[in-house]
Amino acid sequence: MTTQTRTTAAVPAPTPDEIASMDAWWRANNFLTIGQIYLQDNALLRRPLVPDDIKPRLLGHWGTSPGLSFVYTHMSRVIRHTGQETIYLTGPGHGGPALVAAGYLEGTYSEIYPKVTADAEGVRRLFRQFSSPGGIPSHVSVTTPGSIHEGGELGYVLVHAFGAVMDNPDLLALAVVGDGEAETGPLEGSWKGISFLNPRRDGAVLPILHLNGYKIAGPTVLGRKDPAEVRSLLGGHGYDVLEVEGDDVPGMHERFAQTLATAYDRIREIQQEARADGWTLGERPRWPLIVLRTPKGWTGPVEVDGIPVTGSWRSHQVPLSGVKENPEHLAVLETWLRSYRPEELFDESGRPTELVLQANPAGDLRMSASPHANGGRLTTELDLPDFRDYARDVPSPASVREESTRAIGELMRELYVRNPTTFRLFSPDETNSNRVGAVFDVSDRMTAERVLEQDEKLSHEGRVMEVLSEHSCHGWLEGYTLTGRHGLFATYEAFAMVSASMTVQHSKWLQEANKLEWRAKVPSLNILLTSTAWRNDHNGFSHQGPGLIQTVLNARGEVARIYLPPDANCLLSVADHCFRSKNYVNLVVIDKQPQPQWLTMDEAIAHCAAGAGIWDWAGTDDGDRDPDVVLACAGDVVTMEVVAAAQILRKRLPQLRVRVVNVVDLMTLPRARSHPHGMDDVRFGELFTDHVDVVFAFHGYHGAIHQLVHGRPDADRFHVRGFSEEGTTTTPFDMVVRNGVDRYSLVMDAINNAGRQVRGSSELKTWCEAKLARHHAYIVEHLEDMPEVRDWVMTTVVED
Repeated sequence: MTTQTRTTAAVPAPTPDEIASMDAWWRANNFLTIGQIYLQDNALLRRPLVPDDIKPRLLGHWGTSPGLSFVYTHMSRVIRHTGQETIYLTGPGHGGPALVAAGYLEGTYSEIYPKVTADAEGVRRLFRQFSSPGGIPSHVSVTTPGSIHEGGELGYVLVHAFGAVMDNPDLLALAVVGDGEAETGPLEGSWKGISFLNPRRDGAVLPILHLNGYKIAGPTVLGRKDPAEVRSLLGGHGYDVLEVEGDDVPGMHERFAQTLATAYDRIREIQQEARADGWTLGERPRWPLIVLRTPKGWTGPVEVDGIPVTGSWRSHQVPLSGVKENPEHLAVLETWLRSYRPEELFDESGRPTELVLQANPAGDLRMSASPHANGGRLTTELDLPDFRDYARDVPSPASVREESTRAIGELMRELYVRNPTTFRLFSPDETNSNRVGAVFDVSDRMTAERVLEQDEKLSHEGRVMEVLSEHSCHGWLEGYTLTGRHGLFATYEAFAMVSASMTVQHSKWLQEANKLEWRAKVPSLNILLTSTAWRNDHNGFSHQGPGLIQTVLNARGEVARIYLPPDANCLLSVADHCFRSKNYVNLVVIDKQPQPQWLTMDEAIAHCAAGAGIWDWAGTDDGDRDPDVVLACAGDVVTMEVVAAAQILRKRLPQLRVRVVNVVDLMTLPRARSHPHGMDDVRFGELFTDHVDVVFAFHGYHGAIHQLVHGRPDADRFHVRGFSEEGTTTTPFDMVVRNGVDRYSLVMDAINNAGRQVRGSSELKTWCEAKLARHHAYIVEHLEDMPEVRDWVMTTVVED
């Protein structure tokens, strides 16, 4: 690792030599960017272009790229003068070729991908691989050195940047926000990130709003606004707005260099003041932000066929089409490429010239080589307490009730103590609501805004992150983990769907990272869903939706994990595993309301390790013969209903052999070849047999179980009952009744699907129907559930 002492002196004005070098680097980057889009041969134009030099398919995006590379080379100059550790996040993700070119010019690309050499053949390989089969994507993807942010789905650049600098005091995250991206909800909500930075212990984010005026087919909102309105908008968010506009060179180099130096010097002043004297002022710092206005497709063809291109939406993707077939367009392309004077930029061997290379920082200070953008290199293992120390005493199954999530709150309280700079909880204003508020014993909520006397557990020094935005919490955690730290995102189950697309994108990132040896594994993205569909009866239908399970289920098996612990001890065992894991998306679902506790800690550990097991004490299966029916469950509330149904059958239909199976690791259900956690055929048969009907009560949508058991013996014998979009403001038990997963409906399902009919079955079904009729009448009259349901305990006696 190459290091450089970080200086506190102001960044000097650029010298003519520096401007010449930066301009050469920028021209080289633009040349390489265009080449990646268009060329498959004759990469350095050592002869005139011919149609065979052109790729058969022209893919990629030019319009935003010259602005991205312009900012890049200027930030590199600041790094050379200051030794500032910096990562570069590109909100306009389609600027992929510019960032690939940056890594190539810095030498990082050839270090990571030795076949892409620093010579003419390497440039040809660089061009041919871009947006090509067997090559690399067009975005700033996981294959791009220096990236932690795909950008293919717009709106997340700032939340990733803010997450990256939390507890990372020496890091600067330069985040380029595209003006099309600035129209998205997640980005619009993420400007407030400066309200959660502590300049004493956190790094800094420098947003650069790149207003080139256009998106894919028309103008952008901010691009058309009066500049004074844009200043007011960003100033209202709390930023010190700096502006640069133009397309003249070298004037733009001089003006932007001065503005970037001003912004950087202001960042260092804020940090130095806070770190020297403490942060006692009641006001949040006004962090700098740069608005950069340049033409869309800057330096490209001004017109094509008499139609404006540069400075319009037509330069967004491929400004010149039909180049292979159209000689006039081919000539325009060659003129365009030669306008960058490649003979000054690459020597006879094809290596970038010294004029270009002088613009690069050294070693790990190159933004494409930053270890912060390969966070596994910096990861330290969590100092985890023994989760057994938080075990709940369970004398017998269901003998006690408890709010299970309090257990993980207590575990995280100790994580905060032991890991003061490498662990954080992120929650949309729901830490206490989700019963994990034990963390407030050791940490306040973080705010950089004013703190009033009546505020509780709120301070500038807090490290519990609460903001009423699932996008921000999810994105902060992503940035935090991708730069090597650990954490948990806890939210209401239904509103996890607000950020579900982020979960999808992160799983895709991890899946692709697993294919790259140079990408060190990072701590897993841990998601805790509570306040679940089944116990949001008081909030109503809007708060009732278990959809994230289905979303994560569709991710690749090597990155997706879904856990449904039925009680506190299982939750603790699962949490310990998740906090130790890397490169996974771990989804844990359990409700916060008081619920039966089923297993001792030793039993819970064994159960979670197996992923699923038979609960002999709940059924009437003697183990010597196959059961008549299997009652299976996955999820806390439905587990109680299954055990209650088995209890009814044990009392009222004792001759029916009933097996109860609980599943805590949902990914044990697929075949072993379909998921790393999948059970082999023998183990699956031990639990579910290969022919007995299974009545499966599931926390989520019933289709998930059918998807998971596809390919198992006689999969049609699985009769799944789950959430079927029936809900309202009602009682807890009415929620399960409405969706057909209540104990009485499950008893009738068991009778209907049992392998044999036993005497008394008809009478028991009539009894269950009467119970359901009584339930409907009772809740309307008394506004609460029947006592035998509300106060249910596990016993061998069933009340009439």
